[in-house]
Amino acid sequence: MKLSWFFHIILFPFAVLSAIAFSGQAKAVDFFGSVNGTWGKPTPGEINDYPVYIGVGTNAFTWGDATYFKGASANQLVFEGSSFSTDAGSSFKIGDLTYRNGTVLLGTSVETASLNLNLSFNGENGVNQVVEFGFEYDLFLDNTINKKDADPQENADKVFFVNNNIKRNFSYGGNTYTLSLNGFTQDNGYTQVGELRALEGEKSTAAIFGQINKVNSSTKQVPEPGFPLVLSIAGIYLISRRKAKNSK
Repeated sequence: MKLSWFFHIILFPFAVLSAIAFSGQAKAVDFFGSVNGTWGKPTPGEINDYPVYIGVGTNAFTWGDATYFKGASANQLVFEGSSFSTDAGSSFKIGDLTYRNGTVLLGTSVETASLNLNLSFNGENGVNQVVEFGFEYDLFLDNTINKKDADPQENADKVFFVNNNIKRNFSYGGNTYTLSLNGFTQDNGYTQVGELRALEGEKSTAAIFGQINKVNSSTKQVPEPGFPLVLSIAGIYLISRRKAKNSK
């Protein structure tokens, strides 16, 4: 039997299939978990002499005194974190931010609010690994003075997103990764928005998306297990071929 025929017909396909099978075992790291967010203490600003607010330390922050206006509601920001399942390099949803534009007494609002985000990863063997990033997402609140008979857009209030593209490193599974907050979006992550606008008495929602990327290390790359297998089979073929040649 010719060894070259044996190599091309039997050994080579086996080597390729083995290499694919072994390399397939090196799976990408998947991240499973959930997000929660709480509001920090706001900054009243210069024009708000009598700031009124509740919800610090919770996911719902309400500000402004609406008791003077019959049937009116105060301003409110609510963050609802998402459960996530993602891999490194993929964009995923952190949560939704909903803004309610209320009617409040002048001087009782606040100027800025800060959102603290925490991610909880579900680790291997059912052990939770909580990652405390400790950053604040700053929001500037533009509470307009309502004008009678004005265009509804003129009386709309806005929330400006001060911080964009925030990054934090964390350790997970023995590796270092970077979590990037890519900003707020109202079209499922395709484009970013710099503000969240709501008409008087109405609500508006935007989602915040993030991305996890592995931090490259300086260590040398180790070949996949399938690669040495191909070399071993190729070596067997060359040795056998040399012996066959010498025996002629």
